[in-house]
Amino acid sequence: MPDKTQEKQKRLPSTAWKKGQSGNPKGCPTGSRHKATVAAQALLDGESEALTRKAVELALDGDMTALRLCLERIVPPRKDAPILVDLPPMQSAADIPQAMGAILASAAAGELTPSEAAALAGLVETHRRALETSELEQRITALEQTKGA
Repeated sequence: MPDKTQEKQKRLPSTAWKKGQSGNPKGCPTGSRHKATVAAQALLDGESEALTRKAVELALDGDMTALRLCLERIVPPRKDAPILVDLPPMQSAADIPQAMGAILASAAAGELTPSEAAALAGLVETHRRALETSELEQRITALEQTKGA
């Protein structure tokens, strides 16, 4: 007795969607907008000054939602700043402990926050894995060459 998935597959017409194939390969044109978005923008055109003034007035009157909206526009979210730490060059996995030691020392001295130190340590770990993969690939190539010779 065939199972239900086989029965469903048998019943599908030849015009059914094929896996990995779009029903509309051309899709929407690039930059096209939804009709509702275009309509909303048409309604708001020319009213941005009045709406902004009203939001500021509501914020000044104590409306917390309006206040949050105004503050989000005045003060943008904080972005990461560059971190200046002297790290030794990392040419091999043997250099990693020195780099991690430099990160730890900077964090202990207060030059880095714990989250900045963790982010740097993650970058060093990613670099370590890349070095390790490269070294393994070189070793495998050398073994294959000696075995084939």
